[in-house]
Amino acid sequence: MSYQDFIAGKLTRFSAVGFEPESINENLFDFQDALTKWALRVGRCALFADTGLGKTRMQLAWADAVRRHHDGGILILAPLAVAEQTVEEGALMGIEVRHVRESCEIDGICITNYERLHKFDCSDLLGVVLDESSIIKHHDSKSFGLLTDAFEGTPYKLCATATPAPNDWTELGTHAEFLGVCSRVEMLAEFFVHDAAKTQDWRLKGHARVAFWEWIASWAAVVRSPDDLGFDGSRFVLPKLTIDQHTIESNQKALPGHLFAMEAQTLSERRDARRESAEERVRACADIVNATRKPWVVWCELNTESEMLTKAIDGAIEVRGSQTIDEKEQALSDFRHGRARVIVTKPSIAGWGSNWQHCAHMAFVGVTDSWESYYQAIRRCWRFGQKRPVKVHVFSSVLEGAVVANLKRKEEQAKQMADEASAITSAAVRRNVIGSQRTVNEYREDQKITPNWTMYQGDSVEVLKRIPDHSIGYSIFSPPFASLYTYSNSPRDMGNCKGDEQFFEHFGFLVDELLRVMQPGRDVSFHCMLLPTSKAMSGVIGLKDFRSDLIRCFQSHGFIHHSEVVIWKDPVTAMQRTKALGLLHKTVRLNSSMARQGIPDYLVTMRAPGDPVERVTHDDYPVDKWQQIASPIWMDINPSDTLQYRSAREHEDERHIAPLQLEVIRRGVELWTNPGDTVLSPFAGIGSEGAVSLELGRKFIGVELKRSYFEQACANLSQCEAQTDLFADGAA
Repeated sequence: MSYQDFIAGKLTRFSAVGFEPESINENLFDFQDALTKWALRVGRCALFADTGLGKTRMQLAWADAVRRHHDGGILILAPLAVAEQTVEEGALMGIEVRHVRESCEIDGICITNYERLHKFDCSDLLGVVLDESSIIKHHDSKSFGLLTDAFEGTPYKLCATATPAPNDWTELGTHAEFLGVCSRVEMLAEFFVHDAAKTQDWRLKGHARVAFWEWIASWAAVVRSPDDLGFDGSRFVLPKLTIDQHTIESNQKALPGHLFAMEAQTLSERRDARRESAEERVRACADIVNATRKPWVVWCELNTESEMLTKAIDGAIEVRGSQTIDEKEQALSDFRHGRARVIVTKPSIAGWGSNWQHCAHMAFVGVTDSWESYYQAIRRCWRFGQKRPVKVHVFSSVLEGAVVANLKRKEEQAKQMADEASAITSAAVRRNVIGSQRTVNEYREDQKITPNWTMYQGDSVEVLKRIPDHSIGYSIFSPPFASLYTYSNSPRDMGNCKGDEQFFEHFGFLVDELLRVMQPGRDVSFHCMLLPTSKAMSGVIGLKDFRSDLIRCFQSHGFIHHSEVVIWKDPVTAMQRTKALGLLHKTVRLNSSMARQGIPDYLVTMRAPGDPVERVTHDDYPVDKWQQIASPIWMDINPSDTLQYRSAREHEDERHIAPLQLEVIRRGVELWTNPGDTVLSPFAGIGSEGAVSLELGRKFIGVELKRSYFEQACANLSQCEAQTDLFADGAA
């Protein structure tokens, strides 16, 4: 593969696998028709459409069109009680859907519950639909593993769920992985940065905010209203929603040393507060529900709450986890068809998929920290087709105030994410685009040439191709640490990669050019470290031997492993900066098997093969200095001994520029070069290697991809040259 082909294929957009439909079901609104046709063209995609926008109809129209185009079996998987209403919806649309419960041949369009998946052979299916696909939101869940394995080879896939939970990037990643777009790890590496202070948190890289949602738009549509797609949304304006908070006084005793009982903060404290106030909350709810004969949905979290509510409310039926699937389905059907007035259940059992527009009264006897669960439960009644105002009552202990505040905060987060997502994805759908090409920094080159130094702005692989063979006496640099730090959204940025394999493929093109431009027998030094791994990216917390991987890469291209030195780093400083689990003192006390030492830096030197045309000689190199440099561990490197960097930093930079320490560069340049030799840095950054080279009477060539860094490097090199008289009177 040529380098141009590699760059063209790097970070590619998602490729569509669908077809242009000749016709689809006519029983769709205009926006549903547009979304369904888009989904058919993509072939494997997600509809993140808000509740009540007709995902069931779009799923059925999609499945029917796929079946007619290819003549094969389609399986729809749905939550409890949703199968029945999907069959009824299909009949209204003229689409036959069979509700299957036991192992059988999937012929035409069939639907079953997620709980029955293990009874079916899915190997020969043409297509699959995951209704309420948020079931796969957790990458380590049993459901995600079973579904991904079962439908790995299925040609057509459609996921449908409401707008993803606020800032729940994992849910987007698991959808991408199920659909075959990319792995969750690849998504995190390409678009996200890990916040070390909170090891579970991933945040969009500053330069990736637009690019990420444009990538999402290539395989998913985030839609809250037909207005998002440019269609008339007036028919989907929902009636008024009123939420009444009923705060129940607590009888819980104050903790020792406290005058009053304190508001619960931890999960354990909240559960205790909920149990203590269960009787009072149930009584308050039952009084309101029994005062009317209208339909009610009563949500709870604890089995004891469910039992007490069912006994206290007239005509209530209970749906609980210990019941059989058939018992649950029957109870949910009875409520949906008006054969039962009040249903008591948990959001985890019946909070997804059901259409209960016949009911406009709802109660939460206790609240949960899950905003998505709370939101989905409310939308069972407050959805398109509801003609009356919906009244929601929330009964919570006075000690559960933190939970209520947390739900409000998450609601604001969800709105912010949905605003950002729908603005981009709706534009993509409106343009009827199969997949939005991610915009990247436009590649540009520039240069500044002086008698003693040259700086190039550009791709180091491309620039090195123009440097003459065997013209470089020494090269020293700090390469990108795979995808750990990414400084731009350009595919030419080696740190902007999907994973280690792609990084080393890219880096290998540079090593080839380095071998060509280096003088025989001369040295290349690179700064590196072992890289920490996380559960999210690697499945385990540990270390990755990035140093050895780099050495093997150089060796595979013809270089010789010459030497290396360990550079000591203060573990206390590293602990304060990264909050790494292995460095925390509490880890020694709680689980010392996870405690580890700090991670040092390395300066590894590789030698180009062949005998040197010109030897490097030092007649005046002091013995004591050589003994210091020859030590396998350098304990005296000041981590702050770097060039100034702040003026080069841009507002979207995720990591500050981390220049290589000047003393490290100085020792390498002084030991392995002669005065007048040319030193090369293919990752020049702000010019640290160049500044030291000029200081020691060497010439310098540097390459930097990012414009702001290139400009800062030129300024630093000019200033360095002005401050020295090494080149006065024509000295070279």
